[in-house]
Amino acid sequence: MSLSALLAAAPSPEPGGSLDEAAKQAGDAAGWVEENWSTWLNTGLRIVLIAAIAIVLRIAIRRALSKLIERMNRSAQAVEGTALGGLLVNAERRRQRSEAIGSVLRSVASFLILGTAALMILGAFQIDLAPLLASAGVAGVALGFGARNLVTDFLSGVFMILEDQYGVGDTIDAGVASGEVIEVGLRVTKLRGDNGEIWYVRNGEVKRIGNLSQGWSTAGIDVQVHPTEDLDRVRTVITEAAARMAKEDPWNERLWGPVEILGLDSVLLDSMTVRVTAKTMPGKSLSVERELRWRIKGAFDEAGVRMVGGVPAQPDEPSAADPTAAMAAPSAYASATSPQSLATSPITPPSNLGK
Repeated sequence: MSLSALLAAAPSPEPGGSLDEAAKQAGDAAGWVEENWSTWLNTGLRIVLIAAIAIVLRIAIRRALSKLIERMNRSAQAVEGTALGGLLVNAERRRQRSEAIGSVLRSVASFLILGTAALMILGAFQIDLAPLLASAGVAGVALGFGARNLVTDFLSGVFMILEDQYGVGDTIDAGVASGEVIEVGLRVTKLRGDNGEIWYVRNGEVKRIGNLSQGWSTAGIDVQVHPTEDLDRVRTVITEAAARMAKEDPWNERLWGPVEILGLDSVLLDSMTVRVTAKTMPGKSLSVERELRWRIKGAFDEAGVRMVGGVPAQPDEPSAADPTAAMAAPSAYASATSPQSLATSPITPPSNLGK
């Protein structure tokens, strides 16, 4: 068979077939888009609405918390420098406490709002959230076991700040360390010890807190006088010295009540101990005790009251001199017939020794 016969027998291609197929596919795509465009639009608008609400809500809550913190700081600064401010309000303590509380609240609010919005957006895409939530739960448990000390420190710090157990400027006894609080954090509290050292105490390690700067303090001193002193006179001298001290600055603010003489704490052969106490401003008991000792000692010196440990008092009339004071004690060797003298005398040799 020739080539021309083969070409004549072959079927000729139809140019309109490919165009019809393309048109059909385009129609199907347009129909699919037309059927699903409303779903896409609803999903997109839902996602945009969720994101917008989450962002606006987060900004509003953070601004409200910031204004609340600023108001707390302004209330603390309003009384700073006054007697009430020095007594009840520590501006730095209030500032750090409010900043810590604000930071915690802002973080919690942001986590809740953004986390909820992310879950809602994933749900809008028809994604099954059960495996994701299960995985997040397992990861959270593993992180909690691995970093349990960090979590314990953080939670303890949050509750310490919220409950206002202590703050900057307070003198506390935390068990593991004691001193003045210079910084309060969510994980670590910084203390300055009596010798100037700085202690970094993890909040999770603190099992008990003894705050020496809350409420009021007690100043107590023991005054030891000679047992022959008149107790009524001693009481009068101490009361007058304490009354003069209570009228002077700055002790009139540091003393919260009259100085009380509780009575005799002990009576010995060589001394009597009088117990004196006073209610003072928190953290000022040591300074009040030192000043009380200073003033009571000066008042005793002016009144002639003898304290134990001082120069002994001289007798009113000197006693007559003892005439035998300069004489030596009698000796047994003064008598020649005494046994001691006879024992020490030389032995006389017998007369017939040479015969």
